Amino acid sequence: MTKRTRTLLIALALTSTISCNQKNTTKNKSTEEIVKYFAGQFLDDDRIHSVSIALVNNGKEDTFHFGQQNPNRNNPPTDSTLYELASVTKTFTGTLVAKAVLDGKITLDDDIRDYLPREYPNFEYEGEAVTIKDIITHTGGFPNFPPSSENKEVFWKGLHQIKIDLKPGTEFNYSNTAPEITAYILEQVYDIPYQQLVTKFILEPNGMTNTKFVLDENEKKLLIQGYNGDKKPQEHFKNNLWGGISGLHSNTTDLLKYIKYSLNDSILEVKESRKNFFSTQYDFDIGYHWNIVEIEDEICYRHHGGIWGMQNWLMIFPESNFGIAVLSNASFEGGLFSEGIDDKLENLALKIKSEMTSSLEK
Repeated sequence: MTKRTRTLLIALALTSTISCNQKNTTKNKSTEEIVKYFAGQFLDDDRIHSVSIALVNNGKEDTFHFGQQNPNRNNPPTDSTLYELASVTKTFTGTLVAKAVLDGKITLDDDIRDYLPREYPNFEYEGEAVTIKDIITHTGGFPNFPPSSENKEVFWKGLHQIKIDLKPGTEFNYSNTAPEITAYILEQVYDIPYQQLVTKFILEPNGMTNTKFVLDENEKKLLIQGYNGDKKPQEHFKNNLWGGISGLHSNTTDLLKYIKYSLNDSILEVKESRKNFFSTQYDFDIGYHWNIVEIEDEICYRHHGGIWGMQNWLMIFPESNFGIAVLSNASFEGGLFSEGIDDKLENLALKIKSEMTSSLEK
């Protein structure tokens, strides 16, 4: 059974109850009351310890924190608490690709081999090359994980083992291999290390001083501990490559700034990054690494991030000028009729957004 099928079964089973309770309990409530109500529902699951929320609603900025960072301890997260963003890092990569296109550094139809340090005759299918557009939309035919990732040298060697067995640009297959290639290409065209590119073009202009790939000793003390569904502590992710797939740490204060940046379509690379390139076989389209879905007749640009012991969602709704990030230091999968933490966080974000939007309409 696919995750989408499982999610639909859960939704069918719970929709009527949730809808009724939501309408009766949050009507005419403030933002804080709405968020607190749905966060309380979220934390009813004993496997979840805490949740942090950053939201921008038509220019108004709020952050919220509930629960406790560690089981059985009275230490709730704060605005200073750092989370691993995991694959939400890919949205930074995608936005930098959008900027590179606008800057004339690359084109979406470029053969990626033009930028790589070695020859890869295997990066084509029946004579058709893998392009920049293919690797940012997960349609290049690359495996989810690279054959080798211990360091950059073995990464390049391992790529010779990959076989592209379908026409590039025709089928979505999520890949944690391709974004690292993308990060390397960005380094080559700007002649700046990838992580410095993120800092120079996104973090510094937006004052995101707490968002970093590498933490110093004091910052490590602010990094929240992650847990699995059995409440066992999990290791933090260590990226030995460029960081195009994962590796950024951030807090709710900085995520407010990233949400505002991502809502601002007067910024050229932000507007470019919203382009829609491919309709996947699932329930979303994809552009510059943003997953694009229609929710309640509004387009949402979003991405999920999951790592050992930590999960988060980032959602941007330009039409209603609304953006939300929800983060938790728990990670567990769902079953046939039960939600995983990713589904729970997704529903939390959408319930808050739906209620706040409907309140404005009233």
